Order: sequence, then structure tokens, then C-alpha cells
Amino acid sequence: MQESKKPNVGFWVISSIALIWNLMGVINYIAQAYMTEDMKATISAAQREYIENVPVWATAAFATAVFAGSFGCLSLLLRKKIAKLLLLISLLGVVVQMSHGFMSDIEDVYGPGGIAMPIMIIGLSVFLVWYSRFVDTKGWLS
Repeated sequence: MQESKKPNVGFWVISSIALIWNLMGVINYIAQAYMTEDMKATISAAQREYIENVPVWATAAFATAVFAGSFGCLSLLLRKKIAKLLLLISLLGVVVQMSHGFMSDIEDVYGPGGIAMPIMIIGLSVFLVWYSRFVDTKGWLS
């Protein structure tokens, strides 16, 4: 069932905030992937060891999650159906990436936030997949 082709204000707010969230993820990925020795010197030894031992598959999943998520949210703002696929790919990247954290000692390294943040990220990713499908049923994507 399709409704109005014109998105409401909530669509623009949610999609814009989601894009900003994912762009912050891109910045975080770049900062972690290209961390200099000077930057590493500013974090704890446990955090440095954790970051230096992240497997390639988890780093690739991180990149997939944030870049697919950013392009997915941009596609939402452009009202394109490809947003649904991109946000699903992002969710899969998030789940793979976070599985590494849950399988390691991330809570020992980052404290309670080491568990709370990944759970929040997974929840937001699930929401964005659902939301992209929801707005498509409203006829807001083409």
C-alpha cells in the first residue's frame, strides 16, 4: 500500500541524523585505520594492543558498515530504493565487526561502553534497515 509520495519532516530529520551518525563512523574508521604512532601514544596500552590486534576481516567489516551506511543514508535523502540494500549491507558489516568485539575482551579494554556502544550500533543499524523498508512502503523511495 503506497501513501503520499512526499516525505514528512520526520523523514528528513531521521535521514539527516542517520547520515551524520554514519559519517562520524567513517571518521572513526579512518582515524583507527590510519592511526599514527603519536596518536597511539595518547591511548592506554590495553586499547593500543586491542586496536593493533583487530583482524583484517573485522576491519573490512568496519569499513563496509560505515561506508555502506553513509551511502545508504545519502540514498535515503535522495529518496532512492538502493538505500534499502546499502543499509542491509551496512547492518551485515556491523554484525560481523561487532562479533569480533563480543568474542574478545573489549569490555576489559573499554569498560561498560565496550559492550553498550556495540549494542547501540547494532540497534541503530537494525532500525535503519527497518526504516528504509518502511519509507519505501509509503512510496517515498523511487
